[in-house]
Amino acid sequence: MFENEFFVFDSFPRLKRLPPYALAVINQKKQEMRKRGFDVIDLGMGNPNVPAPEEVVRKVKEAVEDPKNHRYSVVQGLKKLREEIAKRYKLLWGVELDPESEVLVVNGTKMGFFQLMLAILSNGDAVVVPEPAYPLHLYAPMIAGADVRTFSMLNGHFFEGLEKVVKTTYPRPKAIVISFPNNPTSRCVELDFLKKVVDFCLSEGIWLIHDFAYADIVFDGYKAPSIFEVKDAKKIAIEFYSMSKGFSMAGFRVGFALGNPTLISALYKIKSWTEYGVFQPVQIAAIVALREAGDYPKKTAEIYRKRRDVVASYLKKIGWDFETPRGSMFIWAKIPEKFASMGSVKFSEFLLEKAEVAVAPGVAFGQSGEGYVRLALVENDQRIKQAMRNIKRLMESYG
Repeated sequence: MFENEFFVFDSFPRLKRLPPYALAVINQKKQEMRKRGFDVIDLGMGNPNVPAPEEVVRKVKEAVEDPKNHRYSVVQGLKKLREEIAKRYKLLWGVELDPESEVLVVNGTKMGFFQLMLAILSNGDAVVVPEPAYPLHLYAPMIAGADVRTFSMLNGHFFEGLEKVVKTTYPRPKAIVISFPNNPTSRCVELDFLKKVVDFCLSEGIWLIHDFAYADIVFDGYKAPSIFEVKDAKKIAIEFYSMSKGFSMAGFRVGFALGNPTLISALYKIKSWTEYGVFQPVQIAAIVALREAGDYPKKTAEIYRKRRDVVASYLKKIGWDFETPRGSMFIWAKIPEKFASMGSVKFSEFLLEKAEVAVAPGVAFGQSGEGYVRLALVENDQRIKQAMRNIKRLMESYG
């Protein structure tokens, strides 16, 4: 919408590396339909709709009214906040973290990840990212100038794919990016899996970056392991923990980078040049969340668990193929065989136009995602049930 004959993206080399955003097609159609009066139910964007804890809301209001919090904060993050997240890791995962050298507060883990890529990568570097993947994991390294090597993790041969990519990439990849519980596939892993990844990275001399954004959104007795439960992981790994999901503080934009002091130091240095830290009232509210609402993520997870059960029940009854997730806020499903030839974008448009339900096309998460769609559990119970009834009615109308 901003392009014209004088200002075109062709003159911006970094932007030329970015493909058209597959979700933009669905988002545009969704907005057009809503303008025409259609009641579109949006299960496309993973935007949490559970409110933040009451304690957090009260504290941020109080902190905003204090003029001393209107000034620049500290790039590293408030010391008390860093200490609180270290306590949480000790409590939940038995992990010791030094708040001074192994913890950094970030303006949301998305920004933290992006800044880390700028800090450690340059032209000619390579990064390995298993697909399907959260789009930033694929394109932030590219924006930083690196090349991205991918392999599919949908075929059950994760380590074979990882080893093949690393062995056939020159120069040797500088980093591997993983994320479990996974967005978009909702795949969960056990500690033994992470141990194999850590051992591989240690033996190959490769940095390991773990996006742990969905650490708290887990079901059915499953507990997501931290990368630092693995011995020696701190030698090569950094982990991003988010307040957005479990604590439902997505709009607050606060999270943490944790682990290897070298990577933490690199991220701190580039943050020092690009920002002044997270708005102080938000950090104060995050301290209260960790101190006084530490069990809130369990309540949040139970809300998503109930929504998962509703969606899974409906979709299985009409023959959709997917694994019921043990974590995350998504269901990752194969396009029904009758509609497979459409591809994920056309099928998502089909659901939007005919069922008034927006979902995310799998190809938005890399080529390995083609043939799938992602449904986000981000509407209330009534709206989710209505979305499922709409899809069920549409599928039945096509036999």
